[in-house]
Amino acid sequence: MTALHTRYLGFDPELVDYGQAWEVQRQLHAQILNGEAESTLLLLEHADVYTAGKRTEPQDRPQDGTPVIDVDRGGKLTWHGRGQLVGYPLLHLKDRSAVKDYVCALENVIIRILADDYGISASRVEGRSGVWLTDGGAVRKIAAIGIRVHRSVTMHGFALNCSNDLAPFGNIIPCGISDAGTTTISAELGRTVTPADIAPRIAEELQAVLPRYISSRVDAAGPGTSDLLTAGKESTPKEEVSR
Repeated sequence: MTALHTRYLGFDPELVDYGQAWEVQRQLHAQILNGEAESTLLLLEHADVYTAGKRTEPQDRPQDGTPVIDVDRGGKLTWHGRGQLVGYPLLHLKDRSAVKDYVCALENVIIRILADDYGISASRVEGRSGVWLTDGGAVRKIAAIGIRVHRSVTMHGFALNCSNDLAPFGNIIPCGISDAGTTTISAELGRTVTPADIAPRIAEELQAVLPRYISSRVDAAGPGTSDLLTAGKESTPKEEVSR
């Protein structure tokens, strides 16, 4: 089975600028298409930013003039920042029709880790992407999914709320959904769980699950060689954030 390479691009205090990470994705996307790089999972923690997917409506945007970066993924408006684990799997899909299954696989990995490692019961909600908590009568989102597939290679991915401040979501209509709240792993547990804490488990599970979706014909090459990408370390985030 084709392997999935993983790179940790940066975690608190070395937060990753969104524009830099997007450029890494674009370069790696081109390298995968050309057979110069293997399918790769990027894991990181962004500096604070709002991003708008292609379905974002004017009323979804912050009303105070806060800058928003328009991106080419699906979905609507969301926030990334300190305390949120972001994952960008760049895979050359062997079956372009398997996009829905691929998205479900991302959701299932998060759901399984939340249950097995943290005792949090999460699920999907019909008609809505992402991972949700529905217990206690209050529906709240704990992870968002937004992807793009161009020439059978995926971009963008998921954002899992770990220990982030939820206040930035109050300035927008996150993902265009006004009738549900947001939450974090830390808020649900009453103790701090950081992106660096959970990233190795996410990587482990995705490395086990995602290769079944990867085309084997393009992954003979090693990891990409762009300056930005090689700056990402292959060590665990625990090693990266040690002070």
